[in-house]
Amino acid sequence: MDNVIKQSLAGLRAMLVLTVLFGVLYPAAVWGVGQVAGRDQAAGSLVSSGTRVVGSSLIGQQWQGDEWFHGRPSASDYAGDTSGGTNLGPGADLEAEVARRAAAAGLDPSTAPADALTASGSGLDPHITPAYAVAQVERVAAARGLDVTRVRALVEEHSQDRIAGFLGQPRVDVLELNLALARLSAPSAG
Repeated sequence: MDNVIKQSLAGLRAMLVLTVLFGVLYPAAVWGVGQVAGRDQAAGSLVSSGTRVVGSSLIGQQWQGDEWFHGRPSASDYAGDTSGGTNLGPGADLEAEVARRAAAAGLDPSTAPADALTASGSGLDPHITPAYAVAQVERVAAARGLDVTRVRALVEEHSQDRIAGFLGQPRVDVLELNLALARLSAPSAG
């Protein structure tokens, strides 16, 4: 019986030590490193306009109205707690969804950039391709009463190249582009 009690106490001590080590100290150390090495990323890469937080550079958001650049379609409406793709495989359902998105965006499905018509795997992608941004220039310029050349230049200013010249794809952060657009002009009434 003494041996069972000794083993139980040893197991209890091990559990307490490991709980403190991996349940308290390790998470605190990771949090501390995150605060020092990447404070912005650890805080969610928040984007502010003036004193107000308007979004995150890591998560896309819905933009309503012709006066804004729209992000990539999202199967989860950009909800971080339910992120995921549509799970539509090649077939009639995907074709119908692509046709619906093309009609809603006023795009020709045979020439539209793929990211204009298909959702990302996570449903959270904050970026679009420069081609999709350019495809929206005329609509946004008309809705805001701006010169198309000025809006196209704004897209070029906010287009980012591949990371380190070879990682990923050229991209445009929709939130940053729309904030620059808002600074450029207020949407026209009507």
